Amino acid sequence: MNILLVEDDPVLARGLQLTLQAEGYAIVWADNLKSAFDKNQKEKLGLVILDLGLTDGSGFDFLNEVRNSGSRLPIIILTAQSDEDSLIEGLQQGANDYMKKPFSNRELVARIKAVLREPQVREAQTRYSDLLLLHDQRIVKFKESNIEMNRREFDVLHFLIQRAEMIVTREALMEHIDKDGDIFDRTIDSHVSHLRSRFKAAGVTNIKISSVYGLGYRLEKT
Repeated sequence: MNILLVEDDPVLARGLQLTLQAEGYAIVWADNLKSAFDKNQKEKLGLVILDLGLTDGSGFDFLNEVRNSGSRLPIIILTAQSDEDSLIEGLQQGANDYMKKPFSNRELVARIKAVLREPQVREAQTRYSDLLLLHDQRIVKFKESNIEMNRREFDVLHFLIQRAEMIVTREALMEHIDKDGDIFDRTIDSHVSHLRSRFKAAGVTNIKISSVYGLGYRLEKT
């Protein structure tokens, strides 16, 4: 298994590398935030050990990007920060565990094994251009921001994305989201209108929902 070690102290990084290699792990080392982003894109990783205080930014930026993509990649934070707020923030943003410096290498190995025993299932997601839908959380992201939507708006958008660039009839939308038997043509029109308003408010200019006279709608890139 590849472990990404994000640590700017070369002495500490080398020591951890030797310890973890002795446990059978392959170590990919990044000594700054830019390198961490690059290696996360290129390498197949099983876990990340993440220092917060990096020379070119905060480890929180890396943590946020990974979690905003919908990834459940296990992340253990290493921090010299002793204040409780930083530790709580890391856990709230999706870290699996944390360790304060200085720490025992044996304890770190034990924590890695404990985290890896937890089921790590990637959340079902759908991407279209700069839109990312996280199904379990029912969250819609545009770039780095969330777009607030209710349940039916989310369902309409998901259905349209699955059929992007195609004409989707009102009847098909009604059949897909009518769970309570109270959906009408004008209700569908209202949901689509709300989606357009939400796109506009979020600054989504490269995607639009077009009306196709007498037929329905088409989600497409502009």
